[in-house]
Amino acid sequence: MFKVTEDIIYVGVNDHEVDLFEGQYDVPNGMSYNSYVVLDEKVAVFDTVDAHFKDEWLANLEEAFAGRTPDYLIVQHMEPDHAANIANFAEKYPEAKIVGNAKTFPMMKQFFGTDFADRQIVVKEGETLSTGKHNLTFVMAPMVHWPEVMMTHDTTDKIFFSADAFGKFGALDVEEEWDCEARRYYIGIVGKYGPMVQKLFAKVGSLEINAICPLHGPVLTENLGHYLNLYTIWSSYQVETEGTVIAYTSVYGNTKKAVELLAEKLTEEGCPKVVVTDLARDDMAEAVEDAFRYGKLILATTTYNGDIFPFMKEFINHLTERSYQNRKIGFVENGSWAPMAAKIMKAAFEKSKNITFADTTVTVRSAVNEESEAQIAALAKEMK
Repeated sequence: MFKVTEDIIYVGVNDHEVDLFEGQYDVPNGMSYNSYVVLDEKVAVFDTVDAHFKDEWLANLEEAFAGRTPDYLIVQHMEPDHAANIANFAEKYPEAKIVGNAKTFPMMKQFFGTDFADRQIVVKEGETLSTGKHNLTFVMAPMVHWPEVMMTHDTTDKIFFSADAFGKFGALDVEEEWDCEARRYYIGIVGKYGPMVQKLFAKVGSLEINAICPLHGPVLTENLGHYLNLYTIWSSYQVETEGTVIAYTSVYGNTKKAVELLAEKLTEEGCPKVVVTDLARDDMAEAVEDAFRYGKLILATTTYNGDIFPFMKEFINHLTERSYQNRKIGFVENGSWAPMAAKIMKAAFEKSKNITFADTTVTVRSAVNEESEAQIAALAKEMK
């Protein structure tokens, strides 16, 4: 627990038990599930925490309340890592009202079998709830990244409660750079919904904000322009860093040798950054993150069962379902007979926006030879 401002207290929890967040994202430094209390003439709680931390969270609330009882539970997001303890809160504090929007309460009934009809306060875009000194103005943020999501601006302390936006992987008791794990979190979880994030920015761009309180990761209080700029880049699918990512799969090592040679040639050509990732062994979410970070991508894989290697197929699917765009892509294919990986990979991006394909395609027939070496050199010149 800690004070965000004199009247706003952090009452969230750290989770070092989770191995895969949302059943798929490796989180070696755990997760935080954030919750906040506004202590005013009336007491408001922002969101609950994951079900496994019921007792710790309720104890945090009791300590923060210091003998008082809450008047409101404000539910910004119904995903279970934030909403699992709504019913427990409602049972413990039967006089508290539950604040949500028109899309919040149907989901609540699905999860808990009740929508607490006699305790609802249903708010709309731009409406304000006063707790006394603090005025809490609600901002609807549909599909950032669920349809019921809303955010809240405290016009008194200029605090923006941002739901899952500006969150990151990692517990709060582990110090690490924000950008990398926030990028991996954003691309993986919110990346598909860039246009919705842009719409949100259009609504909140004029707000005065001194701090951002997300539902995961640290409270952001300094250099807010840095975080806002990154979110602008990510949500508009711009290139964040100049460089080239080579994502590959290799069955017997020959495609890997082609990739190693290609990485060497890219460096010789002056490529500002070369990132090589083995899709079968490296973290898939980090590979996806890198593909969105850098401006150029080279995909290298074998023809496999008349298709492409499974890890490459999965990787491309992660890209396209997250609206991968505004990038240049090159291909390296390997096939001992009837190589067709490049054709299949290229077709996978046919619905993607503003994708440019390299003129050179490298075709390896079993192993690198003089012909494929020349193609590798030509591709490096294009993709440097």
